[in-house]
Amino acid sequence: MARFTVTRDVAASAADAWAVLVDWPRHGDWVPLTTVRTLTPRPDGVGARFVARTGVGPLGFDDPMTVTVWEPPQGDRPGRCEVVKSGRVVLGSALFTVIPLGAARCRVAWTEDVTVLSRHADPVVGFAGRFAFAATLRAFAKDAERAATRR
Repeated sequence: MARFTVTRDVAASAADAWAVLVDWPRHGDWVPLTTVRTLTPRPDGVGARFVARTGVGPLGFDDPMTVTVWEPPQGDRPGRCEVVKSGRVVLGSALFTVIPLGAARCRVAWTEDVTVLSRHADPVVGFAGRFAFAATLRAFAKDAERAATRR
């Protein structure tokens, strides 16, 4: 499996960053060529399911995910959400952590532990994933910071 972690400090409270991070359809705003839709009535909590569709038109793939860990940040306690990926193209998991760094700052870490198509592609996936998800996390941070300033 390819495993990589990207982190970003965000000028928003942990609660505000968490709310943006686990708004699954919003991920399509940061991940290029991707739309996300929830599959369960409740998008939050353990058991929530959603699917990310990446591609253009008929050329693409689905990345179905199920939330297996749901621990929102509270006070000084970090938040943690883990999803399991169960698609035909992407298998593995993703872990999101939101660590409070004071009242209006936090650190967000996004870890992917995945196999894409074949374990033989893992070195390339890990290398490319770090760069792609660093850009995704930068876009997320801007979104979370805008949301925090609107409060």
